[in-house]
Amino acid sequence: MELLIPAVIAAGIMLLFVRMAMAPSGQTASIQNRLSSFAERPRSLEELELEMPFRDRVVRPMLGGFVKFLGRFTPAQNTERTRINLAMAGNPNNMGVSEFAATRVVASVGLSAATLLLALFVLRTPPLNLSLYVIIAAVMGYILPGIWLGQRIRQRQKRILRQLPDVIDLLTVCVEAGLALDSAMQRVADKYTNDLALEFQRVLSETRIGKRRVEALREMVVRTGVPDLATFVAAVIQADQLGVSMAKVLRIQSDQMRIKRRQRAEEQAHRAPVLMIFPMVFLIFPAMYVVILGPAAPRIASSLFGVHW
Repeated sequence: MELLIPAVIAAGIMLLFVRMAMAPSGQTASIQNRLSSFAERPRSLEELELEMPFRDRVVRPMLGGFVKFLGRFTPAQNTERTRINLAMAGNPNNMGVSEFAATRVVASVGLSAATLLLALFVLRTPPLNLSLYVIIAAVMGYILPGIWLGQRIRQRQKRILRQLPDVIDLLTVCVEAGLALDSAMQRVADKYTNDLALEFQRVLSETRIGKRRVEALREMVVRTGVPDLATFVAAVIQADQLGVSMAKVLRIQSDQMRIKRRQRAEEQAHRAPVLMIFPMVFLIFPAMYVVILGPAAPRIASSLFGVHW
């Protein structure tokens, strides 16, 4: 009996060592896991599609099909104009013509539906007025994306107009230092990260794939819609075709852009007093009248109307 307990303990320790010896090593397990990952069955197209979010699988294809259906009844001139407007706005959110049309349809339907629910369940509007409100909401929902796009275009054009003199100065310095015009535009694209630098980078990319530089510059003018940039591009194209010194032309354009920017600043300064009339008339003057004439109001009322305060 005294030898039984040590024998059981020794047998248990021996079984433990045998178990540990027979267990696979961690290195072998990791190798097997890697081999099994290479031997996995390739996923099917259906499985890959199911991994996509619901918006990309269902919503966007449905909207795309609906927009294509509407595109059959849309004049080609309107489609081209929308494409140009999106390019002038900088293609916000990588939006194409179909996405913008879908945005208009969704905004029109959503705003009209919200107006219908509000008028029915909250305001208790009569049927005749209800139809009028729904039509107005649908029209407003269709117009609002166009207003937003126009605002984006104006903001981008203002930014490009502010950036143009500095960019032309850098182009002038680079060309006077001995660089070619393409290399100078590449320097501008490398130094700045603004809208105009991105446009120059696009011009360079288009020329590298075979497009003529004249065509790329003219398309940049169409994409921006800035008159000063159009003047600058016309001068550069003319100097390139006639063989005039590019550095001299850039220097003249730089001076002109500086003068125009100073003139715009002076124009805005002269417009400031006119714009200040409205807040003065509707906000400042009424408060002054209340402060000045307020104590005298009881006396005026008592003398004119016999009212005693």
